[in-house]
Amino acid sequence: MTTTVTRPRITVRRVVFTLVLFTVTTLLFWVPFEGLFAASAEWPAPVRPIAAVVFVAAAVTMIALFTQRTSDRAARISQFLLGFVWIAFVWTLITDVLRLALALGGVENPFRSRLIAVLLAGIIVTVTVYGVYEAMRVPRIKRQDVTLPRLDPAFDGLTVAVITDTHYGAIDRAKWSRGMVDAVNSLGADVAVHVGDIADGTAEQRLEQASPLGDVNAKHRFYITGNHEYYSNAQGWIDLMTRLGWKALHNEHETLERGGARLVFAGIDDITADHSGEPGHTADLALALRGADSDAPVVLLAHQPSEIRKAVDAGVDLQLSGHTHGGQIWPFHYLVRLQQPVVAGLSRHSDRTQLYTSRGAGFWGPPMRVFAPSEITLLTLKSR
Repeated sequence: MTTTVTRPRITVRRVVFTLVLFTVTTLLFWVPFEGLFAASAEWPAPVRPIAAVVFVAAAVTMIALFTQRTSDRAARISQFLLGFVWIAFVWTLITDVLRLALALGGVENPFRSRLIAVLLAGIIVTVTVYGVYEAMRVPRIKRQDVTLPRLDPAFDGLTVAVITDTHYGAIDRAKWSRGMVDAVNSLGADVAVHVGDIADGTAEQRLEQASPLGDVNAKHRFYITGNHEYYSNAQGWIDLMTRLGWKALHNEHETLERGGARLVFAGIDDITADHSGEPGHTADLALALRGADSDAPVVLLAHQPSEIRKAVDAGVDLQLSGHTHGGQIWPFHYLVRLQQPVVAGLSRHSDRTQLYTSRGAGFWGPPMRVFAPSEITLLTLKSR
């Protein structure tokens, strides 16, 4: 009997991906290595070779651990390394400007290279510590008034607490989650919304971290899916949030009433739902607004700011989004801006339609936030 061994198929796409990954990883580690241990610094003989071994080991470790997708421990180490080396890469390039200025000013090596190396090391450590602190702290409260001309005076002053991108994941943040919920409850909001990317992992995996959301104290609580739910069974997250007392706006809407006036809260699945393979999941704004009072203003929950063009076409008054993390680790926001129309804050996109993009409460990947602080947003709706 002959046994046929099936070998993994090598495709052009896989080869290109591997080459790009190798090139990017090499640059991320090589640039800070040269900034810290340049030959021109003339460090004692063992320093540069030993540092080279450490940098290569770190790069190989990061890539190897990234392949262990089911291991939280591997994720914690690899994601920290990614954030650390990104910070080192960026600040090496910045200090290279100072290196050039010193060279033009006549400062000679090895003093010039040693001065830059010491300065760079201090910056990398300081920014990393600051970034971890900002990521792990309970988000600050950001208050924002939003005037909706079509809002009936009966709803003037309605408050909406916006939570998004909690990203419960490999680092156990159950205590952080409790602190975040306490911060939300201190606001006394009329409405609380979670605008997606609740976690990285299934509802069962992240149950302990997500459970405090059941204690959010607001008369109305609405939830929509983000793109990360579609990496780990979005329907499971909808089911869990429903059990926790949140209304999942799964391409649907709810109408709030005060003294005969109406205000519509609508929500759509994330656009990645279309290709997720999960039955019944797709981004469908028309379905979400079907049957809604056309005279009532609409607050739309859509995870990604890029949905704003559809919101404008549908006559939505205010879209609430997250997804961007405000860039999370500076200067990554420049890359985010290539994909999304807005990175953070309140913006206007037509005479009627405005968009509020939250920087989010948590973090994805590296446990760091640099110059992009997390937030819980309290929106106060105004009629004039």
